Amino acid sequence: MSGTETSVSQQDLLRLYEQMLLIRRTEERLRDENKAGNLPGAVHLYIGEEAIATGVCANLRATDMITSTHRGHGHYLAKGGDLNAMLAEIWAKSTGICKGMGGSMHVADFSKGILGANGIVGAGFAIAAGAAYSAMLAGEGRIVVDFFGDGSANQGTLMECLNIAALWQLPLVFVCENNTFSEFSPAKTVTAGVIADRARAFAIPTEVIDGNDVTAVWKAAKTAVERARSGGGPSFIEAHTYRIQGHLEAEDLFLGGQRYRTPEEIESWKTKGPIEVTRKQLAAGGPAVVAQLEEIEKRVMAKVDAAVRFAVDSPPADPELAFTLMFDGQRP
Repeated sequence: MSGTETSVSQQDLLRLYEQMLLIRRTEERLRDENKAGNLPGAVHLYIGEEAIATGVCANLRATDMITSTHRGHGHYLAKGGDLNAMLAEIWAKSTGICKGMGGSMHVADFSKGILGANGIVGAGFAIAAGAAYSAMLAGEGRIVVDFFGDGSANQGTLMECLNIAALWQLPLVFVCENNTFSEFSPAKTVTAGVIADRARAFAIPTEVIDGNDVTAVWKAAKTAVERARSGGGPSFIEAHTYRIQGHLEAEDLFLGGQRYRTPEEIESWKTKGPIEVTRKQLAAGGPAVVAQLEEIEKRVMAKVDAAVRFAVDSPPADPELAFTLMFDGQRP
C-alpha cells in the first residue's frame, strides 16, 4: 500500500488478512504445542488482537522501529520478523533470533527495527521515547511505534514519556491495545477513567478505534504515522479489542480453579474477532475471492508447519553463551 492511498482496496485487504492469519495460525500452533508439553517456557498469545499489529505495521517502513510487550509475537511478525527464527527462539534453539537465549518474551531483530518484546510491563515506553529522540536527531524520516496494553497504561513512565514526546514533538506513535484485561483482572477493576484521556492531557492528537477492524486500524495508523514522519509530533491510538486466550497458556495453574471471565463471554468475542470479521467481509465478494481465501489458508499453514519443523530440528541453544551474553567476565 502506498503512502498516498486513503482507503483499503480488496487486494490490500487480502494482504492484511493473510498477515493476520499468519499470526493467528502461528499462535494457535504455539497454543497446541504448549498444551502438548513441547515448549520449554511460557507463551503469551496474541489470538484475537491480530488486526492491531497488522494494521499499524502495514504503514511502516523497514527502517521504522517498534517496541513491543510480553505478548509480542504478532508485532514481531507484522513488522517483518522471520517466522523460522521466532519459533526457534521459542523452542530455545541456537537458530533463534536471540540464539535461543531470550525466549518468547524477548523476540527482537534490530535489523528490522524490532527493538524487542519485553517481559517488564510498560518497559517499552522509555525505549520508544529514546528511539524516537534518536530518530529525530538523525533526520532520516524514521518513526517509532510503541505497542502497549491497557494494564501498562497505569505505569508512571507512560505519563513521563507522553510529556517528553509532546514537549519535543517526537516522531512517536503510542498504540494502546486495550484488550479489557490486566493479567487476571478485568480492566474496570484496576484502571480508572478513559485511557486516551491521558494523552489528551498533553494535547497529543488522540483517536479511539475498534481494534478488531483492520481497516479502521490501518486508517488511524496512517494518519498518525504521516503526522510523525512529517514532523508533526506524537499521536495516541487506543484500540479496543479482546484477548481470546488466557494471560498466558496454562494460566489455570495460577488461578487454582477460579475464573475472571466466563466461557460464554469468550465464545461471544470469538465471533467478533478480526479474522472472522474480515473473512466474512471478503467472502461477500463471491466464489473467486473465497477461492483466494482458501489458497491463503494453505499457504499460511505450509509456512507455519515448515517453521515448526525448522525449530524442532535445530540444535539447542549453547549454554556457554550465558558467559558472554549475560555474565561476561563472571565465569566461575
